[in-house]
Amino acid sequence: MIGRLNHVAIAVPDLEAATAQYRDTLGAQVGPPQDEPDHGVTVVFITLPNTKIELLQPLGDDSPIAGFLAKNPSGGIHHICYEVSDIRAARDRLKAQGARVLGTGEPKIGAHGKPVLFLHPKDFAGTLVELEQA
Repeated sequence: MIGRLNHVAIAVPDLEAATAQYRDTLGAQVGPPQDEPDHGVTVVFITLPNTKIELLQPLGDDSPIAGFLAKNPSGGIHHICYEVSDIRAARDRLKAQGARVLGTGEPKIGAHGKPVLFLHPKDFAGTLVELEQA
């Protein structure tokens, strides 16, 4: 059901510093910051030959990333994102197998302009999983 790894998301307390570290220290191709108000984050994508890294910073006080950073002040891996060919079919299959879909269960448009859903970390070895329609 899942396809390729789309990205690994890392929550950071200082987006500008993290972006500079990936660009200047690691020599990575870094995109511009994008505000994603529907998700409460500002993101920067780092393009790698085989996937992407998504740096996340809270956008507003009620951002879910703010809570993550309160528990992990230095930042850390927040979620992994897999591609699926049909997000609603994937959701229905996962729910039928007992997996919990976060939020309303309806896909939202993510930072790549495609539908996304998040799956409860307790159902996936403690890892928050994002599904993105390819």
